[in-house]
Amino acid sequence: MADASSPPPAAQAASPVTPINLLLLSLFIFVAYLRLKPAKPQVLPRAPPPTVFRTFTPPDLFPYNGLNGMPVYLSVRGRVFDVTSGRNFYGPGGPYANFAGRDASRGLAHGSFDEDMLTKDLDGPLDDLKDLDGEQLEALRGWEERFSEKYLVVGKLVPVGSDEAKAAAAQQ
Repeated sequence: MADASSPPPAAQAASPVTPINLLLLSLFIFVAYLRLKPAKPQVLPRAPPPTVFRTFTPPDLFPYNGLNGMPVYLSVRGRVFDVTSGRNFYGPGGPYANFAGRDASRGLAHGSFDEDMLTKDLDGPLDDLKDLDGEQLEALRGWEERFSEKYLVVGKLVPVGSDEAKAAAAQQ
């Protein structure tokens, strides 16, 4: 007769190697591997090419209209902005495409996107904007502030034949 305090014979022979234990151990090893394996190194995006502040004349600025893979620049009150990130608005086919590669000051001040707001003679003097009224000047300041907050200034616009234009041409 068996002693009441001794375990039954089947319990003494039980092995820890059971199918469920093997499954749980495999799952534990897999999860540990996933947590401890080295992560793939992150690849940083390429930096944009450096932008050098330069002096533009209207003919120099004109090719920067987004055509032929060129960036999109426009000028507001003599400051040239790189608006390439807003190509959908300022590039070819966009609502402000007339301003690309041009001095947009008068058109922005008037709230007009018409061709007649743009300087026709690129070799002539820059628009001095002296005939704008207070409301138009305020609208222009608002646009200039918006551009300053959102886009990089890449240069300044000077008239053809000015001393600054000649100095810039001599440096190139």
